[in-house]
Amino acid sequence: MERSFGLPPQISRTAQVADWFAREIRAGHLTSGEKLPTEQELIAQFGVSRTVIREAMASLRSEGLVVSRQGAGVFVADHQAATTFRIISDELTSLTQVQNVLQLRLAVEQEAAGIAAEKRSDDDLARMRDCLDAIDASIAAGESAIEPDFAFHRAIASATGNPYFERFMHFLGPVIIPRQLMRPRDETPEQRRLYLEQVQTEHRRIYQAIERQNVEAARFTLREHLEAGRERYRRMVDGPARR
Repeated sequence: MERSFGLPPQISRTAQVADWFAREIRAGHLTSGEKLPTEQELIAQFGVSRTVIREAMASLRSEGLVVSRQGAGVFVADHQAATTFRIISDELTSLTQVQNVLQLRLAVEQEAAGIAAEKRSDDDLARMRDCLDAIDASIAAGESAIEPDFAFHRAIASATGNPYFERFMHFLGPVIIPRQLMRPRDETPEQRRLYLEQVQTEHRRIYQAIERQNVEAARFTLREHLEAGRERYRRMVDGPARR
C-alpha cells in the first residue's frame, strides 16, 4: 500500500493516524477485507511509536472500521454494514464545536469519575499515577502532554469496571483534548507551562477524590475540570491571555 502519509501537525499523533485511516476507509481507498501493513511497517511509514499505532488501531476497532484476526493481522472491516459515531479533528473548527464536545464529555465523564471512585482498584490508581507522572514529564520537556492527558481520562473510564465507558473514550479519541486546536499562535513557552500546570492541578484533585473513594468529590472535581476547560478555551478566542 503505497500512499502519502501527510499528517497535520496540530493534533496528537494517535488522532492523526486514526483519522487518516478512517478517511481512507470511508472514501473507499481502503476496501473491506484489505489487510493493513504490519505494526512495524506502520511505525516506519508514519514515523511514530508502537504505542501510537496500537492506540490508533484500538480506536479504529472500537468504531468497527477494522478487525484483528489472530495470527493474520489487521483488516478493513465491512464498514458499509453500519455507520458509527465519531468526532474527528477536522470537525472542531470553532469554539462552539469544542465546547459542544466538552459538554458531551461532561455528561459521561462526570458519572464515570463517581463510579471510578466507588470501584477503583490499586492497579487503577497506579495507572492514573503513571499518567500524571507522564504529564509532569511532558510539561517539564515543554511538550503539549496530549497523549498522557488522554490516557489519564481513559484510566478513569477503565476504573469504572464498565468497558463501555472506556470504549466511549476510544470512540471520541484524543481529539477530546482540544487545546492543540485552539492554542493561540503567539503563545509563549512560559504561558503554555502555566496553562498545563493549572490543568495538572485539576487532574490531581480528581485523582485524590478517586483515591479517597469520595464519589461526590470525584464528580465535582471532574465537572470543575471540564468547566474550567470551557472557560479557558473561551478566553483564548474572546479575551485576555490565559491565567
